[in-house]
Amino acid sequence: MALPEFGTLWQHVRESPRQRSDRDDAFRGRGASINPANRFEKLHIEEDRSELPEDEHEPNRVRTVYLRDDTKSIIARNNSPDVGFETSVNPYRGCEHGCIYCFARPTHEYLGFSAGVDFESRIMVKERAPQLLEAELASPKWKPQLLMMSGVTDCYQPIERTMQLTRRCLQVLAKFRNPVGLLTKNRLITRDIDVLQQLAAHNCVAANLSITSLDPDLQRILEPRTSTPAARLDAVQQLRAAGIPVGVMVAPVIPGINDHEVPAILNACAKAGAQFAGYVLLRLPWAVAPLFERWLDEYFPERKAKVLGRIRQMRGGEKLYDSRWRKRQTGEGIFAEQIDTMFTVAARRAGMGERPKLSIASFVRPTEQLHLFSST
Repeated sequence: MALPEFGTLWQHVRESPRQRSDRDDAFRGRGASINPANRFEKLHIEEDRSELPEDEHEPNRVRTVYLRDDTKSIIARNNSPDVGFETSVNPYRGCEHGCIYCFARPTHEYLGFSAGVDFESRIMVKERAPQLLEAELASPKWKPQLLMMSGVTDCYQPIERTMQLTRRCLQVLAKFRNPVGLLTKNRLITRDIDVLQQLAAHNCVAANLSITSLDPDLQRILEPRTSTPAARLDAVQQLRAAGIPVGVMVAPVIPGINDHEVPAILNACAKAGAQFAGYVLLRLPWAVAPLFERWLDEYFPERKAKVLGRIRQMRGGEKLYDSRWRKRQTGEGIFAEQIDTMFTVAARRAGMGERPKLSIASFVRPTEQLHLFSST
């Protein structure tokens, strides 16, 4: 699929799942229902969709627009000590999955967009991601190490079915035998089992399914365009049967919403074949906090005070978010300790083990191999 240049729109409309909400029809199938002001922009325009004419054959819903991202490099780097990786590859910016809690939403503000509906309906596509990745891995400057896919936004979001950028990046990684970790909420990962098996043969891959709830009703409103819980468990089962190391991330754990599900999620994932597990406490940086508060108003108004109160207690007592390293993922205080203990005990009872340590021993630059062959 060829995408237009930045600033030109290529539109694609998807059917939205039914939700138990009285929100405007324009936002059905979306996680957010507003576009909060961009913290870097002085001018903010809020579209009043109620005034737009509605076609009898086309409901007046927010459409997904894809824009070409002509980035010159594809490997991103971070120095955070609490995320488990230093480099990552993200073929897409923005994410149509629309998870209301997504900590990556504020990254869209760097592009001039909003962290709200814009984040899930204005998707930047890095068409040259596979070529850029191959060039960077082939460079002598690249030191073999773990690359994470979905380090920011989900690499298996809906557009991947068409673009196949993630699959093609995995093929590049298999060619170089460079270790890769994957994290997704989409069963589409099973499409790439053949490539993942090539990586697994050299101990170069570990897959993680993010499962936040086993309740499909909660999943539809919390993560509207992700695979259902049953589909994600099926993905775990398929990956394990194919010999691919697979685990589960219970992320995020939200007090008063899904924290009580942690033991059941781990038990269900273990039965499906998950070998290891992790969790992350809800993070609400910048514009994510007001978006999440509005979501509570729309779906769980009776729980709002309790949920926000617990979050503040785990973030020092006053704020909804604490960005300090080693605190932002797990929180602090008695409630954070209770969640950590519950997770640890449930994971042990489910038979979850340690995350596999991937290997760089098989890394190879195909260009070097060809050079050696031609010199003999």
